[in-house]
Amino acid sequence: MLLLKSLLVRVDRARGALPAAVRRRFEDDWTLLERAERTDATAVRAVLDYPTTGAWLAAALAAPDGPDFADGLAGLGALAVAAALRAGCRFRTTRTLPAGTLPLPGIGLLRCARGPVRLSGRAGALRITDGSGRTLLLPGPAPAGPGTRWSADGALAWSALHPLPGGTAVLDDVDPHRVPAGGIGPAALPAAERPYADPAAWAARWRDAHALLAATHPARAAETLALVRAVVPLAPSAGGAPPVSATVRTAPGAVLAQLPADRRELAELLVHETHHTKLAVLDESVPLWRPGGSLHRVGWRRDPRPVPGVLQGAYAHLALLDLWGRARTGPARSWRRRAAERFEVCREQVAEALSVLAESDELTPCGREFVRHMGSRHARLGTAAHPPG
Repeated sequence: MLLLKSLLVRVDRARGALPAAVRRRFEDDWTLLERAERTDATAVRAVLDYPTTGAWLAAALAAPDGPDFADGLAGLGALAVAAALRAGCRFRTTRTLPAGTLPLPGIGLLRCARGPVRLSGRAGALRITDGSGRTLLLPGPAPAGPGTRWSADGALAWSALHPLPGGTAVLDDVDPHRVPAGGIGPAALPAAERPYADPAAWAARWRDAHALLAATHPARAAETLALVRAVVPLAPSAGGAPPVSATVRTAPGAVLAQLPADRRELAELLVHETHHTKLAVLDESVPLWRPGGSLHRVGWRRDPRPVPGVLQGAYAHLALLDLWGRARTGPARSWRRRAAERFEVCREQVAEALSVLAESDELTPCGREFVRHMGSRHARLGTAAHPPG
């Protein structure tokens, strides 16, 4: 919401420098967003909170004044249409798609080979008509369900996101803002593109991982179901490198990952990345560190890390320590030995990282208090036969 307000303020300040057509479109989109909110504020908030909305807003605000900023403002139209669909608003709008696509956050992606596109929504249903009169009708509410629908000649297509079983999360393999432009990790991994994202494998692995989490640590299972809004498949690494996963600070609630080998790895990955999201959101509200240049070694990375990286890693591994402590005596026999080994290694690694943080002068007072509580939690987990939830 703060990013959206920042965008509105910047548009107002740059009003004289923006082309008249761009200003009118922005105002129309904002009006549609307001109308959708009056219809169903909860549905609109779900669209605003979808991870790629934050990624688009951050990119738009980072764009320099001029054509780049004007182009970025087109994302508000996609956001407004998605919000209106979710809210069940009746609307009509015509869009020109310079890139040939219109991503609707949390819903899907429209592709059009040529010309303007007319969109009309009613009760969550969407009618799409291109400049040549080709039409797709997507029944509501808020056209969802996996798969891609094409016009007769393939010039017009709608790709809906794949829902993941047992919750509200989706497998997002179409939104252009789902992965940063520079990719993920040292190998700059891009997103996996449809149809290579393997939604069936992800759905099966997701279902099995959550069943395992629910049996081992119900509180962690409930937390990941509540906080993970989207899973973004990453392209495979070259040369058999270890699996990669990540959380992007501007898109909390999204887990970016390559498909893990089994349900245990996905369960661990979800707990790990959920804690990165939690700490990123907390630091936006209550700053935990100050800018600094010191680098420190940690047990889970080969490269030295700055203090924010040490804190993020220690917090995520503290959650894994809790999970592995439960799994040592949990119902999954195949997980017990692995969990016991990782618990012992992780306990020492987190202890070393907490020592680094305790001696750092780059933490704020709130950050130091947070680290003290992490230390208390670490001590309890290290001594309890059955760690508390």
